[in-house]
Amino acid sequence: LSLRRQRQMCIRDRSNTSIYFDYDKSDLSVTASSQIRSLAKALKSNNSSKVSIEGHCDERGTREYNLALGERRANSVKELLVLNGVDSKRISTVSFGEEKPAVSGSNESAWSKNRRAVVKVY
Repeated sequence: LSLRRQRQMCIRDRSNTSIYFDYDKSDLSVTASSQIRSLAKALKSNNSSKVSIEGHCDERGTREYNLALGERRANSVKELLVLNGVDSKRISTVSFGEEKPAVSGSNESAWSKNRRAVVKVY
């Protein structure tokens, strides 16, 4: 495969990357930072890709609080992508708060999967 084709495949493999957060936090873990740096490297090699980052929360907290927390989570991911060389004009963010859970349930197992930012590359 050509180098360009390999890069395109790398981007597609990362087209839906989930970054997970601790309870009531928007700061990035070491693992999340590593994921984002790898994604940034792939994105820089393919300047035609756009990125949408969705911030999500678990069901605890008010709707308003969770929308704001989801926004902070999405912006944390965006900031690290930009710091790693991805043009901010290519990135959009949105918060869904608790409205689009990945997993249903009212326990730590479900909540931990719902505290996330989903990075979509298209």
